Amino acid sequence: MIRSKPALALLPLLCSSPLWATSYVYVSNADSGTVSRYQLNDATGSLQWRGDTPAGKKIMPLAASPDGKRLYGALRSPPYAIISWRVTGQHGDLQRLAVTPVEASFPWITTDKSGRYLLAASYDSDIVTSNRIDARGVVTPQVTGRVKTGPHAHSVITDVSNHSLYVGNLGADRVLEYSFADNGVITPLGKGFVQGEKNSGARHSVISPDNRFLYNLTEMSGTITQFRRAADGSLTELKRWPNAVAGKYGLQHGEQRPAGYSDPTPRIWAADIKITPDGRFLYVTERTSSTVSGYRVDPASGELTLIGNWRVEKQPRSIGIDASGKWLIASGEKSAVIGSYAIDPVSGELKRVAEAPVGKGANWVTLIAR
Repeated sequence: MIRSKPALALLPLLCSSPLWATSYVYVSNADSGTVSRYQLNDATGSLQWRGDTPAGKKIMPLAASPDGKRLYGALRSPPYAIISWRVTGQHGDLQRLAVTPVEASFPWITTDKSGRYLLAASYDSDIVTSNRIDARGVVTPQVTGRVKTGPHAHSVITDVSNHSLYVGNLGADRVLEYSFADNGVITPLGKGFVQGEKNSGARHSVISPDNRFLYNLTEMSGTITQFRRAADGSLTELKRWPNAVAGKYGLQHGEQRPAGYSDPTPRIWAADIKITPDGRFLYVTERTSSTVSGYRVDPASGELTLIGNWRVEKQPRSIGIDASGKWLIASGEKSAVIGSYAIDPVSGELKRVAEAPVGKGANWVTLIAR
């Protein structure tokens, strides 16, 4: 249920405090073909726009290197490519280092924990790949791992140890399990997958900071599924939580949305899932209702308790949480601004504190702490 709160005045974009935390926010704008850059004030949550970096048509997923010195972006229109940027200066400016051709359109990219490989999942080509990153921090054409998935691979993440990979396989309703070697080779783990509920659409996942649990968000049912991780990285399903806003907004079960999809029926269309660095709170987005739902995570069992739901930017494809766990940033594909939300350290409730202008088709949010 949406918790009604009185309207709150937005904090000014320019804060009078002289102390700005060195936290940068990057948002890719698919329709504008740019990456918007911001500086996040750690004390107030306000956002200072620092400019837009040209990228290319349909720039979408972004990923930061573990040391925060590089940012990578995937172009999802032909010719498909990965851009490597150096993060420079006092304001997180981006210096383009290279544009590396790749074989497919990737809706998800990330680096492994070592920063030596760029991992990518392709919805259209049904593959997951690993490309070597060289000593300059540039993604190279060298593919060290390539596996064929079921239909519509939507995400790929590593566990904390960097030895396991997990893929949200939307079209097969599965979370795929792989071993990840130090040389970047990807191989199936056990039978290679855990099966989810039919027509749910396994999309994005997060790992608990203690590496014990994986939580997967499904796109069409909006379900959150908790899995226990074994020592070898294999997953066992523990519990499911239904979509938290479907009843409030009268949302029907979702459908896969190919190019040209059109349906006036309001349907579940879940998108992103994030967990705070301390593992205490978990948040998911739902695009049709333009909401974020928050959950408290039990420290022992990992089970979730719903905190509440909040209206955010229109059609929120992505959210990001800063390294301190104090601020959540939300973008909306149909919003002219991004929003900054304070995370209550006790309850986990969200409070909108600031906004900043953004380009058209804003989708991916990535934060870097320097």
